[in-house]
Amino acid sequence: MSWAQVLKTIESEFVDLSDVEQLTRACTRLTVAILLGAAIGWERERRRSAAGLRTHMLVALGAALFVLAPAQAGLEEDGLSRVLQGVISGIGFLGAGAVLKLSEQGEIRGLTTAASIWATAAIGVAVGQGREATALLATLIVLAILVVLAQLERRMHHFKSPGTQPEDDDTPRRRRRAGDAADES
Repeated sequence: MSWAQVLKTIESEFVDLSDVEQLTRACTRLTVAILLGAAIGWERERRRSAAGLRTHMLVALGAALFVLAPAQAGLEEDGLSRVLQGVISGIGFLGAGAVLKLSEQGEIRGLTTAASIWATAAIGVAVGQGREATALLATLIVLAILVVLAQLERRMHHFKSPGTQPEDDDTPRRRRRAGDAADES
């Protein structure tokens, strides 16, 4: 055994990114996956979700890498299909860990977090396949669902029933009317 042979073997292990084009493609895809995962993770972090910034970044990165590395190795379409099946199953398992059933209340919590993990993995897969524009569009849609629809849900739950005022509406105008009514009696 010679040190030259050892060094040559180690060098051959790093040939998958041997030219600038391959290196740039891998860096771009993995970085974009991290950034898109971070956008979703940041929203979940703000809501103090069990899976936040780091989790979503790692899910997007891992999903992108699971697609990128086999594609670079020349894996055929049927092989990539099997890789995707494994990623989807694994992410489902990870998402299941975010779901909790609170037995006393009968309430299930964490479904949105699990769904956001699943969507983040899909975004990572799209980036890994070189579909960054599609992944960006999907990220914007996910964020719209998480932010805009959450606000709508809060407003809907804020009302007691259709046609009534909000439960804790204590605006100056409402207080003034209540005061005016008291003055009239």
